[in-house]
Amino acid sequence: MTPAPHRRHCLAGLAAAALVRPVEAAPAGLYRRGNDADPGTLDPHRSSTVAEAHILRDLYEGLLTYDNHGRIVPGCAEAWTVSDDGLTYGFTLREAARWSNGDPVLAADFVFSLRRILDPALGAKYAEILAPIRNAVSVNAGHAAPDTIGVAAPAPRTLEITLERPTPYFLELLTHSTALPVHPGTVRRFGDAFTRPENGVSNGAYLLHESVPNDRVTLARNPHFHAAADVAIPRVAFLPTPDLASAVRRYAGGEIDSLADLPGDQMASLRARFGAQVVLGPSLGLYALALDTRRAPFDDVRVRRALSLVIDREFLAQRLWGETMDPAYSLCPPGLDHYRTPPDLAGRDALPIDREDEARALLDAAGFGPGRKPLAIEYRFNASDNNRNTAVAIAEMWRGIGVETRFTYTDAKTHFAYLRDGRPFGVARISWVADYSDPQNFLFLLQGGNDTLNPGHYANPDYDALMRDAAAETDLARRADLLFRAETIVVTDLPWIPVMHTRSKALISPRLTGYHANLRNAAPTRFLRLEA
Repeated sequence: MTPAPHRRHCLAGLAAAALVRPVEAAPAGLYRRGNDADPGTLDPHRSSTVAEAHILRDLYEGLLTYDNHGRIVPGCAEAWTVSDDGLTYGFTLREAARWSNGDPVLAADFVFSLRRILDPALGAKYAEILAPIRNAVSVNAGHAAPDTIGVAAPAPRTLEITLERPTPYFLELLTHSTALPVHPGTVRRFGDAFTRPENGVSNGAYLLHESVPNDRVTLARNPHFHAAADVAIPRVAFLPTPDLASAVRRYAGGEIDSLADLPGDQMASLRARFGAQVVLGPSLGLYALALDTRRAPFDDVRVRRALSLVIDREFLAQRLWGETMDPAYSLCPPGLDHYRTPPDLAGRDALPIDREDEARALLDAAGFGPGRKPLAIEYRFNASDNNRNTAVAIAEMWRGIGVETRFTYTDAKTHFAYLRDGRPFGVARISWVADYSDPQNFLFLLQGGNDTLNPGHYANPDYDALMRDAAAETDLARRADLLFRAETIVVTDLPWIPVMHTRSKALISPRLTGYHANLRNAAPTRFLRLEA
């Protein structure tokens, strides 16, 4: 696909649009929530994107959940215990927990759901998250039956989960979409169609009212939710907003009440225009370039290192993204629980001219350079203003060492499906937002065999061995050392080139209260309020 001409949307154009368009009267009781992209699925066990997670967090409630400060709080489980050896977790479900059709939420529903997502016949993209559960890996690989996983319901409101080994972040895993329950009777009756509005049964604060592809997903308050009396917003419409400049215009025109992303190159102007409505916060995310290590020339580490060396991460993070990103010189962002300071990429402290010289030498050794065939790259990305601007800037940096770049871009759903399906590519924009604050949640992505989340099919036996040793290590300090050694391998091999670590950035209407920027970027609608 030929790239569209690069255009910088100036603030003056946005201001003019806002002046000529009258602000729309907000529909009573409807929260219009800008979302990163159109969801590819509303089946929590097939979900794999942040845009889907925002919706699923409103539709379903796991054993534990997040509040609007990003804190882990009780969900369907009102209490839990952990055995002295850290292997057995016991949960007591709320007596008032109900599905949206009035059925009680039972421990057996969680047993059904966890067996369902780990059944290889489902093809869940994210089943690896549940690997700490006893026998989960064997079941997901097809080596054991789903009913052999370490999950049991000894009583209607009692759930027991047994782990393979102590896992310090296990409770946080239970907030993830992979651990959400689905209604067994509805799934058995409708199969894949259980996610349609006319069939859907959910147990969260909201139920699915309408789903219009590429337009909106509308949820209505669930009257059977155990805390329904505290849910202030009757309806929420999730609106896909991949075109951020257009989304800002819609926000200014009163068509959207909040945006979950902003055009990075306009941050100074947006702050001047909207003031405190621009909310920046912490995040546990990575913006990277994946390389298809199955294919030449990206199977050559010299090529990968050369491409990494000349990326000016400070320019991208500070100038292009308006300081809403941090330069990334490691795969893991700083500040993770159970870790140490991550290892740095080579060349971080070198002068730009020295990095360029080293990159040219690496490409020359790999067979590319003046008088020979130039290195030609296809750069794939999901279309948004920020991603397009970043791609153009990186291509210009690579042009300085003789690299020719062409772009292929699609919507987010198509882009990530292409990568998950194992299709061939050259360089691809990839992102990851941590599901829990632990280095394992970044480093597991590049383990051999994790092909749905490791699209370049990187495999290094030494790396995999360190990750296995870390998984078996109960001493947190020794575990951190093992994970540090593993990350040192990947920042040397560079199957993914870290570019930036993310910060959350949002536009929040004055009529919306209860939003608090937080590390998990969690803002369940049930904790928010909307003024008329």
